[in-house]
Order: sequence, then structure tokens, then C-alpha cells
Amino acid sequence: MLTSIKDKKILCCQRGPGRALANLWEFPGGKIEEHETKVVTLARELDEELKISVDIVEDAYDFCRYEYDFGFVNLTTFICHLKYGEPQLTEHLQYCWLYPSQLDQLEWAPADVPTVKKLMSEFEGDL
Repeated sequence: MLTSIKDKKILCCQRGPGRALANLWEFPGGKIEEHETKVVTLARELDEELKISVDIVEDAYDFCRYEYDFGFVNLTTFICHLKYGEPQLTEHLQYCWLYPSQLDQLEWAPADVPTVKKLMSEFEGDL
């Protein structure tokens, strides 16, 4: 999962229909495959899902473990900066770029809520 920054805004993506947690918002990312690091996974997932490339800050920004009825989800959030590309929707319904103070305008997947709150409190004005 990432917090991608462009012009001091954060990339938010709405989950597509027919998927778990459909229509809820999330920070994009994905599952770690065997022998991948979290950073490699994030770069691969962003390329596959959104066709974008980012510079990833190596230190994790946030970590949370959330239990859904379908199992546990471990989310590690990284701060990233968009290198190139405009997101192309391959799995998500829509995306938007929001300032941290605007993040609470969306209906987030429960596992993302702690990171949303942290971003809003730490970056009250701008990133």
C-alpha cells in the first residue's frame, strides 16, 4: 500500500465492483509474492494496477493489521512520489488526488482508516 504524493496530494483509489470491499476507497498496493520485498511488491503492483512509476521512501510510514471476516490483512504504508505516468484504471473504479485534510471525505476500507487518520493528523495542512 502506498501514500503517493503529487503536488502535495495523496492518491486514493476506489475498489472496483465484484471484489471484496467493492466501492470502498483504499491506498493502492497489493499482495507480496514469494521472494519479493515490500518495496518490490509495491513497485510491481503500481505498474500492474495503475501503470505508474514512483520513487518509494524505503522506510515504512505506517503498519496496521486488520481482521476482516475473510481473514487478516497486514498493511505497510510507504510514502512515495510520482515519477511519471497518470494513473490508468485497470482494477479500480476511479481515483482521485486529495490533500490530507480532505481524506475523510471518502468511505475508506476499514484497514486503511488508521493510516488516513495518521496522515490527517500529521499533515493537517500540506505534505
